[in-house]
Amino acid sequence: MGLNLPGKAGTRRAHARRGLLAAVLGTGTLLLGGCSGAEVKRAFMPMPKTEQGDHILHLWQGAWLAAMITGVIVWGLIFYVIWRFRRRSEADVPVQTRYNLPLEIFYTIAPVLMVIVFFAKTVNAQDAVLNTAQETQAAAAGTYNVMEITGQQWQWTFNYGVGSNGQVVAPNPSADDNLYDSKFPYPEYVVDAGTLSHIPILVLPAGYTTRFNLHSPDVIHDFGIPDFLMKMDVIPGRVNHYAVTPKASDVTAVYDPSQDSLLSPAPGVSANNMTFRGACYELCGLHHAQMIFRVAIVSPNDYKSYVQELAQRGATSPTPYLGGQQAYALPTPNSQGAAQ
Repeated sequence: MGLNLPGKAGTRRAHARRGLLAAVLGTGTLLLGGCSGAEVKRAFMPMPKTEQGDHILHLWQGAWLAAMITGVIVWGLIFYVIWRFRRRSEADVPVQTRYNLPLEIFYTIAPVLMVIVFFAKTVNAQDAVLNTAQETQAAAAGTYNVMEITGQQWQWTFNYGVGSNGQVVAPNPSADDNLYDSKFPYPEYVVDAGTLSHIPILVLPAGYTTRFNLHSPDVIHDFGIPDFLMKMDVIPGRVNHYAVTPKASDVTAVYDPSQDSLLSPAPGVSANNMTFRGACYELCGLHHAQMIFRVAIVSPNDYKSYVQELAQRGATSPTPYLGGQQAYALPTPNSQGAAQ
């Protein structure tokens, strides 16, 4: 009989509620304790290292802000209804409401309006990121670069454009008017072909707009760099492309011919942060997990020196390597391997 006394059950429920609240608050404190204010402000996204990444970050932040506001309103209404219309005695019978037309119209129209706003904001961000006008402006300013990127089972091949003498030259943008012919923006190419034992480095000039033409000879891959907040499918028979402009303030490495990788950390940058990660984000077969690469941002002058040194080492080709056995026929231009 003692277990059924009114005060006992209420006391146990109160203790349970306090325990649950303490657990939730404790878990939240532990999770947020390891995060800086800047990380919370970015909604835990990496700090974008490209100008295009800023548009994606703003979209991400806006989506989370809208979701939080919606969540607070919904949770508030749920808890208000739970408290306001709680049963006060065994004799209470809730009022039976068959329908509420204004409320039903509201919760039908409101989600549709939210989806429309999300869709419009997404399209605006996508247009800003994929706008080819930025490439035209960069080409006119002499700060334009084009790379042919090949993803194949199971590594990446990076083709850097050069002139016939191995020097870095301006590309011919009109060569990309037709992505399926045999014309390419540069007379020659310097090739860094990755293998399962050699992780290639994608070196990009800061302040230059670099266009990636994406090729695959076998299956669908996905070329992604988390610090750029962007990725894109690499599809056989189709040449997808997008452009990025690494920020001049985010230079991570300098040219150093004394190093096997030809790179050293930039001033103020640790060795661990000299390069950052890129990978394939589409399951592409047995060794998908090994289809990774490193990325370094250097000054325009260091970029020229880096590519010219690769050319002097003999890693050149009259056309870019677009996959198959050809991608593994060329000696790797540096010896940065899986340990990096």
